Amino acid sequence: VQLQASGGGLVQAGGSLRLSCVVSGSIFSISTMSWFRQAPQKQREWVASVTGGGSTTYADPVKGRFTISKDNDKNTAYLQLNSLKPEDTAVYYCHIAARSTFFSAEYDYWGQGTQVTVSS
Repeated sequence: VQLQASGGGLVQAGGSLRLSCVVSGSIFSISTMSWFRQAPQKQREWVASVTGGGSTTYADPVKGRFTISKDNDKNTAYLQLNSLKPEDTAVYYCHIAARSTFFSAEYDYWGQGTQVTVSS
């Protein structure tokens, strides 16, 4: 199973970006797709999640500004980042909780991260 994140970049405060995370490999089911981020010298923190049923949850710092979504046909998760602030600067990682077969346990899988830099 591989997760390929993309869409990061350099943007001015107030700007927008759209991150994508493509999941490939042998997947039977995905229960949750999430985004995390890690700023320099800080711990990785959860940003947003979307369940298999489409329910979404957000961390308080991004609520109202970020939107998580998914395309089941494309096995892709998205994170729309609006009204960006310098404190949103971080490496953004995608994550899934998934089973590779009907009988297998659920495992965590991580993408390689994409850099988002917001200038003031």
